[in-house]
Amino acid sequence: MLNFEDVEERDGVRLSWNVWPSSRIEATRTVVPISALYTPLKIREDLPPVLYEPVACKPPCRAILNPYCQIDIRGKLWICPFCLSRNAFPPHYKDISNTNLPAELLPKYTTIEYTLARPVQVPPIFLFVVDTCLDEEDLKALRDAIVVSLSLIPPYALVGLITFGTMTQVHEIGYAECSKSYVFRGGKEYQPKQIQDMLGLTSQNRAAPRPGQPMPQQSFGAARFLMPVQQCEFQLTGILESLTRDPWPVANDKRALRCTGVAVSVAVGLLETTYPNTGARIVVFAGGPATEGPGMVVSNELKEPIRSHHDIDRDSVKHYKRAIKLLIFYEALAKRASNNGHAIDLFAGCLDQVGLLEMKSLPNSTNGVIVLSDSFATSIFKQSFLRMFNKDDQGHLHMGFNATFDVQTTKELKVSGMIGHGISAGKKSACVGETEIGIGQTSAWKINAVNPHTATAVYFEVVTPAGQPLQQGSRGLIQFVTHYQHSSGQQRLRVTTIARNFAEAGSPSIAASFDQEAAAVLMSRIAVFKAEIDDSPDVLRWLDRMLIRLCQKFADYRKEDPTSFRLTDNFSIYPQFMFHLRRSQFLQVFNNSPDETAFYRHILNEEDVNNSLIMIQPTLMSYTFDTPPQPVLLDSVSIKHDVVLLLDTFFHILIFHGELVAQWRKQGYQDQEGYENFKELLELPVADAQDLLVDRFPIPRYIVCDQGGSQARFLLSKLNPSTTHMSATMYGSTPGPGAGQAIFTDDVSLQVFMEHLKRLAVGAQTN
Repeated sequence: MLNFEDVEERDGVRLSWNVWPSSRIEATRTVVPISALYTPLKIREDLPPVLYEPVACKPPCRAILNPYCQIDIRGKLWICPFCLSRNAFPPHYKDISNTNLPAELLPKYTTIEYTLARPVQVPPIFLFVVDTCLDEEDLKALRDAIVVSLSLIPPYALVGLITFGTMTQVHEIGYAECSKSYVFRGGKEYQPKQIQDMLGLTSQNRAAPRPGQPMPQQSFGAARFLMPVQQCEFQLTGILESLTRDPWPVANDKRALRCTGVAVSVAVGLLETTYPNTGARIVVFAGGPATEGPGMVVSNELKEPIRSHHDIDRDSVKHYKRAIKLLIFYEALAKRASNNGHAIDLFAGCLDQVGLLEMKSLPNSTNGVIVLSDSFATSIFKQSFLRMFNKDDQGHLHMGFNATFDVQTTKELKVSGMIGHGISAGKKSACVGETEIGIGQTSAWKINAVNPHTATAVYFEVVTPAGQPLQQGSRGLIQFVTHYQHSSGQQRLRVTTIARNFAEAGSPSIAASFDQEAAAVLMSRIAVFKAEIDDSPDVLRWLDRMLIRLCQKFADYRKEDPTSFRLTDNFSIYPQFMFHLRRSQFLQVFNNSPDETAFYRHILNEEDVNNSLIMIQPTLMSYTFDTPPQPVLLDSVSIKHDVVLLLDTFFHILIFHGELVAQWRKQGYQDQEGYENFKELLELPVADAQDLLVDRFPIPRYIVCDQGGSQARFLLSKLNPSTTHMSATMYGSTPGPGAGQAIFTDDVSLQVFMEHLKRLAVGAQTN
């Protein structure tokens, strides 16, 4: 039996099913589609550096040579398993033999990375777009963070600076005599052509300079705004350090005038003219909502609050029509950036919302990052921003640029779509299916920026009609091809080819191959994709229907007898994941702002199986005196007065002290002699929390709280309410010390949820 984690380590792939149904009808009966969560840049120590071009099948197939190809050593031919055509090996494979095979034909290299011969023409580009409508402390913290990042960016990378407040300024960092910038009015919408003309980036300006002058390396107009870090670090640091607050006066009952939309469109216009189809990141720092010009989210009148979920549901937002126009404005910008391989990152430093709901297509379509923090002076912002520039052992950024992602399948399968951050590359190949899940009607996508965490979800359908006899040992293949620009300046191609067996209808091997963890994550991405379009109750009903159908198909039970209901081990936790997903902030918007909802959904669509599961069903560790730390149920019975709990929701890491522990801590027992074990009890969860923080991105919010304290709500909201204020023990009799804490909620508990599920799955009449 496949070990799912081992396959993930080797190929970065987790599949919902690891043996596939052989016909279309049987595949629809399995309820959860055949789908894969693939991490293209999964870090692997043992990938050999392959310094030659990949061998591809003839067009239109273009599949890449892999260990599943049949080889004719004597004829120096290989047969493509995708289209079955015969191809001759290129001349440099002339010494090939059974004992002398190139790496890409060895069974252990189902994933391989080629370093292509043509280097990238232009180094990576970082264009900072900085909000100056901040108070002095915030602006200083932001300036300092950007100055530090200049030392982390490769010295040959190009950098540029745009600042915005009431106006947008493009700084000419190539001009050393004094600081010089081009100013755009914040209230005006500029067409790409106008931006080019105003910045002097038209084709005439890019003509050769006067004789005798050296020709700059970059296109002539761009060199003034985007320069290598090593040449302009001093100049740029000077500009950043002299940045002051936006001079426009702001009355007490007004918001600052902030033209975020113009700033982003100028940044997109600058890059698409000067460096189309190259790796670049536009890094936007926003300290509040756009209140001016195109892209304006809310007016500058403080008495007008920024929209909430409630307003959106009622369609009562004064700016509802404008909100639709806004989405179109930002989506058009995102599409332009994405088509050129440019990513847009969004760092928000604001106690209130900044309009992420309207702007979410910028990072979602370009695979940029989103970090929400209360201000730029917080460690959440500083550490997350600097962690973006993490490096590998060779000192290269953990970051790929201008990436495209391509999927190929054998004839029995077709691609339904991709759910993740990117846009369709419009590739209508033979393996594009009719069913659409996520971004469909294509077998290739532009995903622009990639890092070792980026995980894309790809969904497939089986197209073989029922009744076709299955050949012995027949299997289907999927090939994932990711082309990206490495931060060292090389073009790289990562190829992963996987094969799985088909099985006859009713074969027990299909059920035995179910990966409930991967399936839960892949279904949660579909649910979140639907939640962006449909109302929340419709999505929950869809999730429930899917769960009931899956249980009806794969559980053991006697009809109309709920007590007989049994799920095998590899299905047993799946209903629990669905229970927590239904209650999660991804589908329940209560208590979250629209910006927070957009942020949470963005992160879920980015991460791999393990991280996504922590978001869906957080982990809870319990620390007590007598036993070593152990995982406990995410349930209200786990709250006891003499324990310390460590909750990890991915977004929050919370240390919770039970009532008795909190009392002792306040009385300072941990500092007294003879209480060393109590001191250790307090320190152990803190040390474990630090381990969790090491490679998490964005940095989670770190909370320490006591039972009965206000911050404990973060824990209570995640627990299964098996003991509520309605439980029999709570009124009329006192609960025993092991009963846990009562949670004031009308939510059903997991136990009630499971009882309902069993009744519906076995077809019993519900009361």
